[in-house]
Amino acid sequence: MAKLRVTTSDNQVTDYEITPIIEYAFEQYAKKGFHKALIEDQKQSDIYWLCWEATRRAGGSPKPFGDGFLETLKSVEVLESDPLV
Repeated sequence: MAKLRVTTSDNQVTDYEITPIIEYAFEQYAKKGFHKALIEDQKQSDIYWLCWEATRRAGGSPKPFGDGFLETLKSVEVLESDPLV
């Protein structure tokens, strides 16, 4: 699975694992399969939605998804998850 490295506009950096529940929520939102959406469609807005959902599920209180939330972001990177030790 992948993870997101999120840098906010105030330079805080947080990593979020894309867990099965986040993947499922994305598929419900996007109305298509997770891998199809990310690999074939390659819409950055999908990555930002995943970031919003991951923040929310981690117990944060992000602004509603849209301009207000996006203004809180500096960057979002998609990385490989750390291998199990």
